[in-house]
Amino acid sequence: MVTFTSERPPRTSPIEGLEHVRIGQRPGLEAILGIPAQAKGLVIFAHGSGSGRMSPRNNYVATKLREAGLATLLLDLLTEREELDRANVFDIGLLASRLRVATDWAGDFAPTAMLRPCYFGASTGGGAALLAAAEDRRIAAVVSRGGRPDLAGSQALARVRAPTLLLVGSLDGPVIGLNRAAADTMGCEHKLTIVPGAGHLFEEPGTLDEVVEHARDWFLGHLGEGDAG
Repeated sequence: MVTFTSERPPRTSPIEGLEHVRIGQRPGLEAILGIPAQAKGLVIFAHGSGSGRMSPRNNYVATKLREAGLATLLLDLLTEREELDRANVFDIGLLASRLRVATDWAGDFAPTAMLRPCYFGASTGGGAALLAAAEDRRIAAVVSRGGRPDLAGSQALARVRAPTLLLVGSLDGPVIGLNRAAADTMGCEHKLTIVPGAGHLFEEPGTLDEVVEHARDWFLGHLGEGDAG
């Protein structure tokens, strides 16, 4: 049986005003939870290969989403020991299963139980988010940033019901093609948006802010708060 615990952040935490939580016990996933007043939904982050809850780009996006009234959960999908095996980093099925565990946890954890979950995936996390969302009607919306939706597999993509926004940088040539092919496979509401001047990591000035704007509008729109775009 999976049990859930919540821990307050230590005083030395580099991120203030947020709650550090541990999801499950075996293996037990470290996560950072932020809930603004009158939150409209919960965005669960699926990081790319070799990244985790401390990802500076995803923490920036999470901060802006909280400012827009969305709760955020940034978690490590793998333990430190599991990350030593590079095969785990690219095991999309394993990563998706951890996202489902986090979604179950959020549904049982009192502060988030009433918040409908969404997924924000980056790089390989985009594939994991879509695989986890396949046929899961709890998921209100999915956003993939520079993602690899193809890694979810065509059968899973066809089963996704959550409205999905695929964000790709205009300089990320091969990934654009992979996202277009994935979009053609999806039967749910979906949109492919090319962000001008952005590479795979969206490090170029202003490009991550565009990601924030697109993601915010997509999530809020499909949570019944504003324009779905």
